[in-house]
Amino acid sequence: MDITSFVVQGRDQALLYGDYSTYHTQLAKRLLNSRKKLGIATKNRGKFHNKDDVTAEHVGGSHEYVNLLLLTSERAWAQAMSIKSAHTTGQKGIAGRTRSHIVSRLDKAARTAQDLVDVLSETNASGASSHDVLEAKAYAALIRGAMQFEKHTWEPCLQSYAITRVIYSALATAGKGDLFKDLLSETIDPSIRYAAYQLKTPRTIPIPTIARNAFPRTDGTLVREINKIDRTILAEADAASQAGASVAENAPRTLTWRSREVQIEDAQISLAWASVDGAKSRLAETLAGSEDREPYEVAAAYDEILTATQDAVDATKQAIDDLKGEGVAQSDPRMQRLQVTRTAVNYEMISWRIGRNRVLTGRQDGAPEEYGSLRRKKKTKAASTAAMKERELPTSRKLAKLKEKLALYDGTLQNLQSVKELPGVAADEGLATKLDAFQAYFESLKCLSIARSHAIVGSVANALALINRSVKLCKASTSKLPQSRDATNAFPWNVEVTPEAVDSLGQLLNGELQRHRAIVHIDNLRKDGKDGAGNGVKGVPLIERLHDYPAHGVDLDNLVEFPPKMGLIPMKPIFLDVAWNYIDYPGKAPPETPSATPAEPVEEPAPQPRRRWFGFGR
Repeated sequence: MDITSFVVQGRDQALLYGDYSTYHTQLAKRLLNSRKKLGIATKNRGKFHNKDDVTAEHVGGSHEYVNLLLLTSERAWAQAMSIKSAHTTGQKGIAGRTRSHIVSRLDKAARTAQDLVDVLSETNASGASSHDVLEAKAYAALIRGAMQFEKHTWEPCLQSYAITRVIYSALATAGKGDLFKDLLSETIDPSIRYAAYQLKTPRTIPIPTIARNAFPRTDGTLVREINKIDRTILAEADAASQAGASVAENAPRTLTWRSREVQIEDAQISLAWASVDGAKSRLAETLAGSEDREPYEVAAAYDEILTATQDAVDATKQAIDDLKGEGVAQSDPRMQRLQVTRTAVNYEMISWRIGRNRVLTGRQDGAPEEYGSLRRKKKTKAASTAAMKERELPTSRKLAKLKEKLALYDGTLQNLQSVKELPGVAADEGLATKLDAFQAYFESLKCLSIARSHAIVGSVANALALINRSVKLCKASTSKLPQSRDATNAFPWNVEVTPEAVDSLGQLLNGELQRHRAIVHIDNLRKDGKDGAGNGVKGVPLIERLHDYPAHGVDLDNLVEFPPKMGLIPMKPIFLDVAWNYIDYPGKAPPETPSATPAEPVEEPAPQPRRRWFGFGR
């Protein structure tokens, strides 16, 4: 006897292409066919006779009697839902007489479902199993809860839905978990939450805990049947209450935002905020003394706190959506507290995102001109000494590193803009001014990185203009940032920028500004050189023209070549030294040596073959 499957499949098939009115029509036809099978249908033009009630013996003889009772109950329920849906969309809503009609139909459905429970409880005659009896009780409690929901009797309604939820939770452990899971999430849990809301139950209590607490323990038979399936279902109620008490003691009940303390409205938000506090303390311990770590290692430590803050944001959004679905106005104090909570948790999440970006940019938020890699490097002891002398990177690699920094700065600026759009931030003058100072600081760093890329490719004038812009932004940040010396620039970093960091950036920018002014000045002088304008030697430095008399004056701006370049040095070829010995100057005779006796004839040496220079020849 798959009671729950029979009901759920019938509803899904009818509501897939129609509405409750279509379902009601289909049930009337199915009910007539069921009576014909059992031989109890009223003949055409025949007189109606009230048949005897269904007994356990009838069910034991044919399970069609179970379908007969289910179809009868479902027909009354479908008629009530059809009337409700027709009047809900109207302008007048559900009037008193219409509501009475709906309650009457649901009461008939609940009485028929209870008859099914009574019949199946006689297991010896009906042949029903314990699971069949539990499914019948869950179905009867579900219909009874719907009736009490329309009557606005919230405590019996919560109790009926609690019975249904506990039974279906126990049966889900024995199989058919998907069928019961959909029924719980779509119908039962929202009804329990709304009934608990009407009974002033705090939203911090989870739905399973509400259902276990509202479950009637006086029905010993039902309790024993549930314990046979799973003892932990009802035993978890006490454990859950104790665990909830311990969590409630540790989890924060209030949240402070900009000297305003508000009460946390939802249990999920409280637990998520407690996780944020724990992750924050663990992050501080992990990053203590992390000066020697690589940026990627420090950035990886931010993953836990980013996940915790994202969970807090999601829980707050879910709580706000639930209140909006219940029709709570924006002026309601609960909604106001949730809006403050939303601003606080979003600010916390974005703050740590910005801190992670700052870590990835490098030392001092990427202000020094460093092009180290952010990726993992394998270092050895032999390579540690060689790493002291950094190899000059090519231009393409430098530009790629600067591009990575620009992407991080753009992400930081986008996060700051999203912070300004949070509720209540624009009205807070002090916070808005501080955020403007942070934005000017990161825009100054962005302009500095772009200026360095222009300087690398040779656009020195553009680099000077961007550095000048960066200096102005840094001064604007200094003027807007509160000069409080309480904050330190130690890890972990977040959105908070200390005055020391801004001052350090200002000193660096002033030096860069003076240096690029000199570079641009030298570049202009090199382009507008005046020496040699009339004799075609313009641009040749004076040190290379010392043999020429400067008729137009000496150009003191073009004394040497800057920047210096490798060049050729003129030298005398070696064969000129050898040829010097063979040169005879005209008019110069060889010196004569005096002799006392007549010169004796001297034998002339044999003629030597003519030799070439350097002793080579034939």
